[in-house]
Amino acid sequence: MHERAGTPARPEDLIDVDALLAAYTEIVPDPANPAQRVVFGTSGHRGSALAASFNEAHIAAISAAIAEYRAAQGIDGPLFIGADTHALSAPAQRTAIEVLLAAGVRVIAAAGDGDAAFVPTPALSHAILRHNRGRDADDAGRADGIVVTPSHNPPSDGGFKYNPPHGGPADSDATGWIAARANELLEAGADIARADAGAVAAVERYDFVNAYVDTLGEAIDLDAIRAAKVPLAVHPLGGASVAYWAAIRDRLGIELTVLGPGVDPQWGFMHLDWDGKIRMDPSSAHVMSTVDEHRGPFAIIAGNDADADRHGIVTSDGLMNPNHYLAVAIDYLLGHRPGWSAEAGIGKTLVSSGIIDRVVAAQGRDLLEVPVGFKWFVPGLADGSVVFGGEESAGASFLCFDGSAWSTDKDGILLALLAAEIQAVTGQSPSERYRELTAQFGEPAYARVDAAATPEQKARLGALSPDDVTDTELAGDRITAILTEAPGNGAPIGGLTVQTEHAWFAARPSGTEDVMKIYAESFRGAEHLAEVQAAAQALVRRVLSD
Repeated sequence: MHERAGTPARPEDLIDVDALLAAYTEIVPDPANPAQRVVFGTSGHRGSALAASFNEAHIAAISAAIAEYRAAQGIDGPLFIGADTHALSAPAQRTAIEVLLAAGVRVIAAAGDGDAAFVPTPALSHAILRHNRGRDADDAGRADGIVVTPSHNPPSDGGFKYNPPHGGPADSDATGWIAARANELLEAGADIARADAGAVAAVERYDFVNAYVDTLGEAIDLDAIRAAKVPLAVHPLGGASVAYWAAIRDRLGIELTVLGPGVDPQWGFMHLDWDGKIRMDPSSAHVMSTVDEHRGPFAIIAGNDADADRHGIVTSDGLMNPNHYLAVAIDYLLGHRPGWSAEAGIGKTLVSSGIIDRVVAAQGRDLLEVPVGFKWFVPGLADGSVVFGGEESAGASFLCFDGSAWSTDKDGILLALLAAEIQAVTGQSPSERYRELTAQFGEPAYARVDAAATPEQKARLGALSPDDVTDTELAGDRITAILTEAPGNGAPIGGLTVQTEHAWFAARPSGTEDVMKIYAESFRGAEHLAEVQAAAQALVRRVLSD
């Protein structure tokens, strides 16, 4: 833990925006260096121009590859594009538009200036879905999209994410092809065609703000929030949701205060995260101490990250653990959405809390347990067979009242408004309801730690099979399951999960750092959790050394 975690940023913590933007165009990546190649993780390609991992050459190559990919897939409709408030997002969006237009792609960007020019991830997913309604996979005119965002990452970072016609994150088949083709273009030093300034200025425009805000009543009980006059505040944390929350406040008639100074590419108003970095993660208590001074008059304060695909919920009890809020949201929604199919399931990642399993079972629903990554929920949300999909990292989405898809990507705005709906309809804050759930199902202790791991150990961890584990007990409990594939869809976990009656742990290699992430949970208290964590690290290291 950094000594200044949770304290306000100082001038020395801030990025030099001019130097960062200069590096975007001036630094040419070396494709022979693995750290400077295009790599798509669970949420697109990310990097920093200063580290030669997110530069103009990368974005031109990725955009050209996407143009080729969509043509090969028969996607001939418009491509919606949006960007968040990171300093690198605007130039990267411009590069992408230039390349896509030159490749003959019909590009649609955000209408409006100022804050309205920024596009949250869920607003882009929503736009793709609305455009594609009534169009089958083989139909002409289907749209797809690009979000230029590194999500909650520090201000020096950039990110680039492709969403195909289903509106959610692209699967690994698509991103693998796009990354491979982009790296081929980088290696060849290809002269990628670009449209001129006039063509870019004339690009089609779409009112993402109105299209999103005007339809929120299809998924959220706004009448209940209005009638109860729930005192709600939201801090966009300087991200792309700034204009959206202002429009929600001004046009939907709910009691809402929008906090914060607005957009600042240096994020100088933020409190530092656990490692002393500026990071816009609304699930971090250190980051969300940014809103502490405002807590008095509000029943709920919500926060979003830079592209608004994550949520943080603060009640009078403080910031809720994302797992706790997901359990409450699922429990509430299954009792207040009569239009949803009774046969539809609930999606969660394997590293989310076991209390979700117990809530879902009590509601008589099927649980779809999948590897980390929201992409696994996309098919179910799209066809209505999954009514809610949520990740332990504070990302989730759910269906409209009528059972149709609202978004197939994470939606932090939607989940923040749901907290207000829960308060309005039940008279309880989400944290109060969570205490009731723990009285019924038990109170889990949950934590994630990072442990050092070499690249070789990470590769070995990602390739384990259940037969590699010979242990029969974990922290005094009999092991009941050893998994390297998700039970919900049989997809590889990319690591290891070990379960007992009262506890579990999951170990995964990090995609960007030389660490392995170890998630653990116990329903026998914090002391037992510590035992589980120690036993998990010992088990994993023993298996990796065999």
